[in-house]
Amino acid sequence: MEKGASLGAAIAFGMKRGWRLLADAVLPPRCLRCGKRVGEPDALCASCWREMRFFAPPWCARCGLPFPYPMGEGAICGECNERSPAFDRARAVLRYDAMSRPLILAFKHADETHLANALGGWMRRAGEEVLDGADLLLPVPLHWSRLFRRRYNQAALLAHAIRSCGGPPVAADWLLRERRTPSQGQLGRGAREANVRAAFRLRPGKSVKGRRVVLIDDVMTTGATVEECALVLRKGGAEFIGALTLARAVRAGT
Repeated sequence: MEKGASLGAAIAFGMKRGWRLLADAVLPPRCLRCGKRVGEPDALCASCWREMRFFAPPWCARCGLPFPYPMGEGAICGECNERSPAFDRARAVLRYDAMSRPLILAFKHADETHLANALGGWMRRAGEEVLDGADLLLPVPLHWSRLFRRRYNQAALLAHAIRSCGGPPVAADWLLRERRTPSQGQLGRGAREANVRAAFRLRPGKSVKGRRVVLIDDVMTTGATVEECALVLRKGGAEFIGALTLARAVRAGT
């Protein structure tokens, strides 16, 4: 039985590899950002990889913002110390800057949904600390009218991609956006907080009490949206609230 199963797996692997080689011959893999030919699908070329700014320690143990130099294990940044966030821990993959922005906006607004697999894989690896022991992934929701116009929720696509890489199950519809909020793009921190205040709720019949949950979103700027969602989950009795985003805006010089 084991021999037959091994043979079947080998045949399946060989067929998969054959189809992959054929597909690469017809449609050579391209860099996710600039479109240059690369050796593997879902990859960046060497030039784009070098220019992307990935987060790495040392960082705030709570919110994940980088420190200019090591501060000691468990160090908290001044902002988290002054105003403790509703989430327990947040991490991001990339700095949201001139290099990462075209890639993220293409995924978010230009129907480049095929990028989700690669981006979700990055998040799975970078978010190991947040995802460890998590029960559920909760994508930050869109209002139904915006979802109807865009046709997909980029946060949900990322959550499902993380799940496909071995992450926790996705609770795609547990969080609801009760009212449509204006775009946050041109708003400052105070205006962003006011914009999303009381905009979210848990779907009736869904409970996060005693669960370890992780919020998933594409970009964290001031953190107002994630904070508001975390407050809803905290009120619902979640044991642990993580936040994992593809990118994070960081003040110049940080």
